[in-house]
Amino acid sequence: MGLFGRKNDDATPAATGTAGPDLAVLTGDYTVDPAHTSIGFVARHAMVTNVKGSFTQSSGTLHLDGADPSKSTASIDVTMASIDTGSADRDTHLKSADFFKTDEFPTMTFRSTSAESLGGDDYRMTGDLTILGTTKPLTIDLEFNGAATDPFGNERVGFEGKATILRSDWGLTWNAALETGGVLVSDKIKLTFDISAIKNAA
Repeated sequence: MGLFGRKNDDATPAATGTAGPDLAVLTGDYTVDPAHTSIGFVARHAMVTNVKGSFTQSSGTLHLDGADPSKSTASIDVTMASIDTGSADRDTHLKSADFFKTDEFPTMTFRSTSAESLGGDDYRMTGDLTILGTTKPLTIDLEFNGAATDPFGNERVGFEGKATILRSDWGLTWNAALETGGVLVSDKIKLTFDISAIKNAA
């Protein structure tokens, strides 16, 4: 498909970066809708189970280019104190100096540096992820979920994304050894993104 429309059976695939005229109307600037956006993570706990969490407060903007997906951009800010893992005690620990130091570093940011079409509904966006004042590259694999006009007249687009990082690359190194071997918290973290964005008025 092109960046903003589902592929028809007789359509020319958009991996070349060209888009049909039906896609051009969705090109433009968008504001991320925090009420319908989720930024989550999964960490292995005690070597045997997965702990899932999310950040409930975020903001951001997208620029989407239907004719040339490589010109699309994203800017996302995440409020670190909004972390929610379903356990108040664990959330307090994650906000502390052992982990995110939310008093000193209240925001995690992502600023895209490149984008590409992989064909079909799939895209890849690379950018700079900043946590604890440390900036490292991050590549996110994205699936375009579609576009629609909601009951309030807003033009929306939706994307799902995933990425895997090593938290130690951003200075998140706290851990505890287990008596049976291994550590309490995995270094590898899986990130998930469900993004809904509303097109800005012309």
